[in-house]
Amino acid sequence: MPKRILQGTVVSDKNTNTVVVSVERRYTHPLFKKTVRRSKKYHAHDESGKKVGDIVRIEETAPISKLKRWIVINDAKA
Repeated sequence: MPKRILQGTVVSDKNTNTVVVSVERRYTHPLFKKTVRRSKKYHAHDESGKKVGDIVRIEETAPISKLKRWIVINDAKA
């Protein structure tokens, strides 16, 4: 099964080697047919030192700690 890759914005970098990434998704409401925005926060492992406001891509991985199941990808697209 392929690993999921999401793109989001770093909202917190206060933890050691961990960033909190807010990922936004958009979908059409089934009844009102209006575009709705929903966001979710993911804890991701990061050793490169990303700062708040950076746009990053995160990849699903095996559990690293209680909350961390994602790692930050260091690619040129982000």
